[in-house]
Amino acid sequence: MVVKTWHSHPLSTAVMEILERKGPLKDMDLYDLLKSKYEDLGFGDFNKTLMRMEIEGKVYVSTLARGKRRVELVKGR
Repeated sequence: MVVKTWHSHPLSTAVMEILERKGPLKDMDLYDLLKSKYEDLGFGDFNKTLMRMEIEGKVYVSTLARGKRRVELVKGR
């Protein structure tokens, strides 16, 4: 049985803070940084969060190579 823990610090906020501090990152590097803080974070939840943030205009996700993506903050935020 998997028990999900509710965090008072939303995942999208953590993504924004990491990208502001470190600049553009590969998706797996960002995932590893988030996984250290959110132990129960799955890759599907990570992808959903990135997709929602991209739709909202907060981040831009581009393809580097097959299976690798680059995540960066949208300028002007």
